[in-house]
Amino acid sequence: MDNKIDKKRLLSILGQIDEYYDELKNILPDSFKEYQETHVKRSCERITQLLVEICIDVTNLLIKELKLGLPDEEDNVFEKLAEDNIISEDMAEKLIKMKSFRNILIHRYGEIDNKLAYENISANNKDFLEFKKEILEFLKEQK
Repeated sequence: MDNKIDKKRLLSILGQIDEYYDELKNILPDSFKEYQETHVKRSCERITQLLVEICIDVTNLLIKELKLGLPDEEDNVFEKLAEDNIISEDMAEKLIKMKSFRNILIHRYGEIDNKLAYENISANNKDFLEFKKEILEFLKEQK
């Protein structure tokens, strides 16, 4: 891939993952009972939404700068990065699920199952750090 990547911009965006991840870890309670407090629940949901949007922004920026072409569907942006060995297939699948979860949070498709949301956020929040790690590894390989 000979296309120029704005590494400084990407690193700046990726740096936000640490900031929001730390915020999430500080507010995410150890129990579902504590999570049910409205301010805690809404804060965790919003921070998770922001983390997913950072991943989407990074993905879109890489596709644009590497001239990988437009995906046939919006959800295929993650698969496009996996096809070009920028992220793993496993990460692409996680990102698709993250984006679906974000859409539920934003658009409130149906009633949100708070227990399921808590379990999802608790179990999967390290995926954001893994995404950052995979992108940083890719950037190191670039000239």
